[in-house]
Amino acid sequence: MINSSNFQLKIQEAPLMEPQLAELERLQTRILNRISKLELSLSTQNNNNNNLSACDGGDTTEARLSTILRSNGVNDFAFKKVSSDYYDWPLESRRDVLGAASIDHLCKSIVLVNTQAPSNITDCSDCNNSKYYIVVVQYTARFNAETVKNYLYALNDGKIAKKRFNLRLAPEETSMKLTGYGHNAVTCIGMKTNIPVILDEAILRLNPDFFWLGGGEIDLKLGIRTSEFIDFAKPFIVSCSGT
Repeated sequence: MINSSNFQLKIQEAPLMEPQLAELERLQTRILNRISKLELSLSTQNNNNNNLSACDGGDTTEARLSTILRSNGVNDFAFKKVSSDYYDWPLESRRDVLGAASIDHLCKSIVLVNTQAPSNITDCSDCNNSKYYIVVVQYTARFNAETVKNYLYALNDGKIAKKRFNLRLAPEETSMKLTGYGHNAVTCIGMKTNIPVILDEAILRLNPDFFWLGGGEIDLKLGIRTSEFIDFAKPFIVSCSGT
């Protein structure tokens, strides 16, 4: 912002005649008026931009998810736009473009379906015995469905036969219907369905404790503080991966 009150004309040291002083005063007034008009124009433009951000920008995925996170007490997060060919890159290149601490800090969210759930279990109303779960796991790790099966069996105190737990990757159309997000865009934030979340225990050991995952669009990634993610998503924490 230009501060007209600090604007000064450098007057030459030699004394000026009265006509010269009058002309100089006229020029100075004219310049100050132009500065005032410029300031007003910039102020109006900024207000218009703010209004556009609040109205048109409010419907973007980033704006919607940011609102959800902040309204739930999450403050340490960041969104990053990436290239459309991001998933063709090696993990090292993805790490660099996101500014992640390591490739181990790159994570994904996958929707699982319990294919052996009893016929009366069709939704996510019972977190302990849900038809679907969403698991957050590192790209560098290998997901182990058997450990999730054992965890859920123990979670239900063995009252449900272990054969009734068989977690498999949900079909893409099912994942889309439940979450509202397409392939490579799935995130645990702002899903259409309140799917129980499972967080791989290995993510808790990351240093620093700030990891990246999908951001709701294929070219949008979300970085978030681990502790704040846990407070928000309230996930089951399960050791469900290996290298």
